[in-house]
Amino acid sequence: MPNRLAAATSPYLLQHADNPVDWQEWGADAFAEARARDVPVLVSVGYAACHWCHVMAHESFEDAATAAQLNAGFVCVKVDREERPDVDSVYLAATQALTGQGGWPMTVFTTPDGAPFYCGTYLPPRPHPGMPSFRQVLDAVTDAWTHRRAGLQDAGQRIVEGISGRLDLGAPTPLTADLLDGAVRALADRYDREAGGFGGAPKFPPSMVLEFLLRAHARRGDEDALGMARHTAEAMARGGICDQLAGGFARYSVDAGWVVPHFEKMLYDNALLLRAYSHLWRTTGADWARRVADETARFLIRDLGTAEGGFASALDADTEGVEGLSYVWTPAQLREVLGDDDGSWAAQVFGVTPEGTFEEGASTLQLRRDPDDGERLARVRAALLQARARRPQPARDDKVVTAWNGLAIAALADHGALTGDTELVRAAGRAADLLHRVHWVDGRLRRASRGGVVGAHAGVLEDHGDLAEGLLALHAATAEPRWLRWAGELLDVVAARFVDADGRWYDTAADAEALVHRPFDPADGPTPAGIAAAAGALVGYAALAGSPEHRARGEEALASLARLVEVAPQAAGWAAAVGEALLAGPLEVAVSGPAGPQRAALEQAARRSTSPGAVVVAGEPGAAGVSLLADRPLVGGAPAAYVCRGFVCSAPVTDVSALSAAMTGPHS
Repeated sequence: MPNRLAAATSPYLLQHADNPVDWQEWGADAFAEARARDVPVLVSVGYAACHWCHVMAHESFEDAATAAQLNAGFVCVKVDREERPDVDSVYLAATQALTGQGGWPMTVFTTPDGAPFYCGTYLPPRPHPGMPSFRQVLDAVTDAWTHRRAGLQDAGQRIVEGISGRLDLGAPTPLTADLLDGAVRALADRYDREAGGFGGAPKFPPSMVLEFLLRAHARRGDEDALGMARHTAEAMARGGICDQLAGGFARYSVDAGWVVPHFEKMLYDNALLLRAYSHLWRTTGADWARRVADETARFLIRDLGTAEGGFASALDADTEGVEGLSYVWTPAQLREVLGDDDGSWAAQVFGVTPEGTFEEGASTLQLRRDPDDGERLARVRAALLQARARRPQPARDDKVVTAWNGLAIAALADHGALTGDTELVRAAGRAADLLHRVHWVDGRLRRASRGGVVGAHAGVLEDHGDLAEGLLALHAATAEPRWLRWAGELLDVVAARFVDADGRWYDTAADAEALVHRPFDPADGPTPAGIAAAAGALVGYAALAGSPEHRARGEEALASLARLVEVAPQAAGWAAAVGEALLAGPLEVAVSGPAGPQRAALEQAARRSTSPGAVVVAGEPGAAGVSLLADRPLVGGAPAAYVCRGFVCSAPVTDVSALSAAMTGPHS
């Protein structure tokens, strides 16, 4: 019989709807029930593509005896961390404070008031060395609640007080060139010069740091910054973390060499990496970087696109309970699909060995070098992809998350405008249409939808910042005024709801559901920190709309992150990247004139600029609602480009060579 998750919209919660555990969604009713029954609350946090979440579900939550113990002694609450990043943030902070680490599944026991007193992650069905079994933990919690409750309540209060203190980021300081140069040097100290990336295994794609390094190189010609970005990007693109057949990237590599991925594929990773590879190609002209960007864009649209026009959240790590089942190959399997000749060639090209690089003699596919025969590679890849499609496929988490769709809109619009691929721009527009039609409710933003039906949960700061960033990129690509207008409305909500009277930022709105503390995390995770995302959108909006007020807000937000950029640049890559845009002006280019070859040539040259944070809009002179084209007439009857930095403009130019010269110079 289904439990109380049967009506949930989250695919993760629906995965647990048939558990014998009497799960219910997070909400006031759950905590009221705990008070009425006088029992603690188990808050179990995970997400649909999480491998170990699936493992714990099979081992414990589907077990009748464990479920009976849970139902008797606890109110059991399931939380999708992707739908409720606010709840996840609060209890992740508590878990890290108590255990020194965090991750998912996250297993938290709280008082009926929500104060956490015991936290963990995956708990096995049988004890392991140094790790109790899940049922042993349940016994211990029940015993303590029955006989030592006052101690648990005191512990919960102390934990809440501890996690409620804001991280001391020091006095606000402008992000100066010296500070950002120091950040590059600090990254170089942690750089893996053999395999790329930072630190050891497991390795996650450092997407925001890559963007910062590319911008640092553009500002001062820092070859070490470019070298770290290019080396890391190529190592990932040629390793097993990159899907060599279908495009797109897995969540992370379990080894330091990018060989064996954790196979889940997340929208946010691929959106951020698409933009990074696109900008790397713009900087270097490397054919492989363009290929990876194009293939990642196709992956987003083909495999994550939804019928409503948005983008799904993820593909699972598991297929039929087996990680990597859809993706790995043996030499015999290659020969079976391709024949002996092509099969042996493919094994050599993709690094598929008899010993294997994964499990049970299977290998992930790598492409450590481009073979001489490109046509043969294309034919082999197509045949293998067709054969792989006949295998069981991983499940898809098809909820549409606002922030991650904002990242995808930005990446697709940006890459489409840069390459002239109008289908990518149209795909970005369809996603923006969906978000405006479904997620924008009575002037406020919701976090997620599924099947075109919006969820009840409010948008958080990252939703507003990342979506505004995407809308600005879409406005720049299309010159449609509605996207600029909506971005401005989102940023107005940010100013009114996410920043208090003393200038303190929060990840939840002032009128959001009250949790045991109001979360704020200034550090990047797999996506830009909410405050950094908002700062980037504020700076971009200021450039596109000519608004000093928005620029000042962006500068203030970044100034509060200066200390983090200085001491932990790996956790502040997006803030540092936005800082580079401020130092560069950012560059604003308006290409004014009727559509045609002359305007197209100027537009193409403008979009190839690597100036950090540059914004480019092309369209008819004085187009209504397009601020950058206001008062930008033709020159001598010909299309003209107007180049400005920080609201200060140079004389308009009408030919590509003059435009290229105007875009170079200080901070270009």
